[in-house]
Amino acid sequence: MSHRCGFPLSAFTARRQALLQYVGESGVAIIPTAPECRRNRDVYFPFRPSSDFVYLTGFAEPESVLVCVPGRPEGECILFCRPKDPEREVWDGYRVGVDAAAETLGVDQAFRFDQLNEMMPSLLGGRSRVYYDFGEQAAWDQAVLSWVRAVQEKVRTGIRAPDQFLALQAYLHEARLLKSTDELAIMQQAADISVRAHRKAMTLCQPGLHEYHLESALMAEFLAGGARSSAYASIVGSGQNGCVLHYIENDAPLNAGDLVLIDAGAELHYYAADITRTFPVSGTFSGEQKALYEVVLQAQRDAIAAVKVGALWSDYDACAVRTLVSGLVDLGLLKGDVDNLIERKAHKPFYMHRTGHWLGMDVHDVGRYKLDDQWRKLEPGMVLTVEPGLYIAPHNEDVDERWRGIGIRIEDDVVVQEGEPWVLTAGLPKTVEDIEALMAHGSGDS
Repeated sequence: MSHRCGFPLSAFTARRQALLQYVGESGVAIIPTAPECRRNRDVYFPFRPSSDFVYLTGFAEPESVLVCVPGRPEGECILFCRPKDPEREVWDGYRVGVDAAAETLGVDQAFRFDQLNEMMPSLLGGRSRVYYDFGEQAAWDQAVLSWVRAVQEKVRTGIRAPDQFLALQAYLHEARLLKSTDELAIMQQAADISVRAHRKAMTLCQPGLHEYHLESALMAEFLAGGARSSAYASIVGSGQNGCVLHYIENDAPLNAGDLVLIDAGAELHYYAADITRTFPVSGTFSGEQKALYEVVLQAQRDAIAAVKVGALWSDYDACAVRTLVSGLVDLGLLKGDVDNLIERKAHKPFYMHRTGHWLGMDVHDVGRYKLDDQWRKLEPGMVLTVEPGLYIAPHNEDVDERWRGIGIRIEDDVVVQEGEPWVLTAGLPKTVEDIEALMAHGSGDS
């Protein structure tokens, strides 16, 4: 039986079993989904479940929580969810309901969401540890504390109350960091959809359009590929807007002679793609644009080559920085010894972010970057972005005017594996020659 989130039920069962072993028979784990979020008045944003919750259940309905109680004879994995409601389903859509939830989701038991306050004190009674991530949702924080207080009020009857509170993230986010074969297959699909979207935007681009015309092309391709949403707000920054790292207004005109930077990725089955390309509005790079672009491209190539099993997380960033600084010296934008410039962080006005981040169910995915205060080593199954850039601010009077207002970033999604890294987004052109050829051809199918 295939699950609606793209995985077999056995995948979710295995994840929950691993969690039960971690929690142990003296603990209880509480994992709520995300709240529904009001957009304005009686309109809500499309619901998106908590990544941790959906990782363990695959369940995409609001008002639900997973409670894991290792060793409980009646059932260890309990789902609280909304009951069937024919009247509400006419308005808001189908609900799995309590009766079908256990079979559909593979949990041991299911109960109505409104039974939580009644049942949770008994589920916590006799346990010493509560695994729950405080600080994520204030309403849930208060609920968990109220259940614990209800148990504490009965300690004179001999019932043990929990006295240890432990973050679940310490385990769950490390588990999510290493992707399975099934997860990587979905991430490849998300990447493929995103590649097609970027190609469409490149071929559509011409002076006289606006940034939102390219954004609409991206979204159309996401939807056509089965990705119902973007993984994050798409960035379409033309001209000096490309120097704003998280620019999302996307309403400026596309002017001849400018570059346009697109940072956009689809979300498929709750897994993200994250791609950036920078290309000329008119289809041809100017001399200055090409010179800076070639520096960024070489930095990205060098950084991807450094993504190796056993390398430190910091290695590929250091590799990119060295290439960028060397290129800036060659172009006269920085002056001095490369090592000294790196040590002084002289590149920061031009390159102010790191070269990548983890990628998975969240675009800036979970998992620690350091272990015991040391940069962690890369392991097979980790997925990260490689995204060097150069941004010459329009008001930077320390450089010649011909460079000002040029923003360039090149980003791909890379899987750590033995041998050469696996670039999920390799199908999208990124050399000057290939970008200009694609834009001249005018078809996203080339």
